[in-house]
Amino acid sequence: MKPKQAEVSIPLQPPAPGTAAAAGPDGQPRDFLLWSLLNVLLGFALTFLGCCCFPALVYSIKARDCKVLGDLEGARRHGARAKVLNIIGSVLLVLGVVMVIAIFFSAFLSRTP
Repeated sequence: MKPKQAEVSIPLQPPAPGTAAAAGPDGQPRDFLLWSLLNVLLGFALTFLGCCCFPALVYSIKARDCKVLGDLEGARRHGARAKVLNIIGSVLLVLGVVMVIAIFFSAFLSRTP
């Protein structure tokens, strides 16, 4: 049985301005795995919002897998999606921590005579 070969396409023209995703210093697309992992761990530890940060971790792992396999366009796509989800998760975490602190202070101030 003959093994299947995957088709590989190499773009011959540079990408249009404004379409380039974030790339590391060596030109490789970024996967934001550490940021995603930090968001998930802090989300579960501080505000129980880790489940909101989990999709960013999934896309970060997908981006890293695509980068290892040589699919740079897929890695850029998944990396950009992981970046957006990490930003949303970080904002939710900050809002959650502020809300928890505000609830504790309001409970503490209402208890004192």
